[in-house]
Amino acid sequence: MLTLGLQHMFAMFGATVLVPVITGLSMSATLLFAGLGTLIFHLCTKMKVPAFLGSSFAFLGGYATVVQLGESNGLTLAQSLPYACIGVCCAGLMYFVMSGLFAAFGAKRVMRFFPPVVTGPIIIAIGLTLSGSAISNCSQNWWIALLAIAIIIVCNIWGKGLVKIIPILLGVLGAYLVAACFGQCDFTPVKEADWIGLPVKLENTTFAVFQNPNWGLVVAAIIAIIPISLATMMEHIGDMCAISSTTGINYLEDPGLHRTLMGDGLATVLASVFGAPANTTYGENTGVLNLTRVYDPRVIRIAACFAILLSFCPKFSAVISAMPASVIGGVSLVLYGMISAVGVRNIVENRVDFTQSRNVLIAALIMVLAIGIKYGANDSLSIGFTSLSGLAVAAIVGIVLNAILPGKDYEFGKNLQGDTSVDFEVNRLKKEE
Repeated sequence: MLTLGLQHMFAMFGATVLVPVITGLSMSATLLFAGLGTLIFHLCTKMKVPAFLGSSFAFLGGYATVVQLGESNGLTLAQSLPYACIGVCCAGLMYFVMSGLFAAFGAKRVMRFFPPVVTGPIIIAIGLTLSGSAISNCSQNWWIALLAIAIIIVCNIWGKGLVKIIPILLGVLGAYLVAACFGQCDFTPVKEADWIGLPVKLENTTFAVFQNPNWGLVVAAIIAIIPISLATMMEHIGDMCAISSTTGINYLEDPGLHRTLMGDGLATVLASVFGAPANTTYGENTGVLNLTRVYDPRVIRIAACFAILLSFCPKFSAVISAMPASVIGGVSLVLYGMISAVGVRNIVENRVDFTQSRNVLIAALIMVLAIGIKYGANDSLSIGFTSLSGLAVAAIVGIVLNAILPGKDYEFGKNLQGDTSVDFEVNRLKKEE
């Protein structure tokens, strides 16, 4: 069981550590709350669901947006990230709201307000708004970046077994090793780092914001990031379907989708409060379940304990943080493009009818507002005492237009493939009924 637990930790590792590397969040806190979040999820789901919770890619655009808003207000990266974490915390609370709404009104009624014609273009915009930073990182050394991309593609398309499940981790390791051999890595911080230390620092948590808060930025962060939770909740439902299909047990009935949503939301809230990324259920670990045919949730909990132990080793975190920008750029180029592609897939698999003028108008305004405001002169839209990101404005406009324009035809639960088509993992598992 210890060996199987290590295998699950190995599977989640590449994607989980990549989020703090890209965003600047604490590596140690990320590992700590990936482990704790997984254990909390298991408690909420009666210890029945064999799911591992790692860092979510979907919120990368939210972090980047809030950091830019913070910089425009004279804040540094370290000072801006806690504001983004407040927004992520509120996004985590949306899981509780959605869980309650599902229980009170049913999924069909609630999801009529968040159809694919809204969520799809929002997801497309998330990836496109991040594309500039990926190209900027790649330009540090295009050969290393292309090597990372090539390894991910080869492992994902032609890999077998575990290799196919962990293409991101292999891409990072391969490009990192080559970069180190050519002297492109500075390992001085690794030598100076301690072997044992606390994974959480007060200045990285949301509590640091309230020492001298910028309330306009707090509001802007919340509005910018909450809409992303619409996509991640759909991803969660898809992952629960995938795990149920893999194990042959219907977890949507027992312990129930309301419990899994609450577990995921609680894990995200706790992680964000202490400066770690949002959590999400991981397709990589579902792939390991399928590979090993061992579905015992205790194996996942062992992996969570290993992640917690690693979080108390600053030297290990320093090794990850020493990764060159070109490696990050190559991997993130795939990830950001994949996010936009997931948005396209969400639209296609739900058969959104673009012969209807209402659907064309909604999708057009979402994407133009999100991209236009992002790459405009001010990177945001000033309203009163706060500034709204392009993504926030686009999401608000899309939801409102969908609510007031006649002709809504989306029905949640009618097309399982379409309903579960939001999945931000590179090694996407086929979702079966």
